[in-house]
Amino acid sequence: MGSREVRERGDGGMDERSLEHIQFELAALVRYITSVSDKKKKNLDRSGYLLLQQITSHGSAGVKALANEYHLDISTVSRQAAALEAKGYVYKIPDPSDGRAYSYHITELGTKELEIYKKERVERLRYLLQGWSDEECAQFARLLKKFNSSFD
Repeated sequence: MGSREVRERGDGGMDERSLEHIQFELAALVRYITSVSDKKKKNLDRSGYLLLQQITSHGSAGVKALANEYHLDISTVSRQAAALEAKGYVYKIPDPSDGRAYSYHITELGTKELEIYKKERVERLRYLLQGWSDEECAQFARLLKKFNSSFD
């Protein structure tokens, strides 16, 4: 390996230029997503969407399980879940074995809002990715899932 190649590869054996491009594109993506989200006030925000999606796909869950899933503090998830409960999107049932613990279940209204929010997101992606092939979309989904799994 030549000296130039050694310089371009960082400590982790990855090309520094690629990492710089990735970090910049992620920053641009976050800025774009944040600016779009701020303009459109919705009934369901991103954190609520993620919690409702988790409950829908994995069944009822307690605050601790939800916090572990998203690597968040229990207090953060507790506040987010309380906001969903106040809107009528979830309800909680006490754990019979532990009077302090409870699990959240999605309501019919919560299911409806989740579907509306998901449909809007899918339509927005359809618009943004209209020039992409099915293969490119599938590859992007695989790579994005792999990237997100790095946080586990």
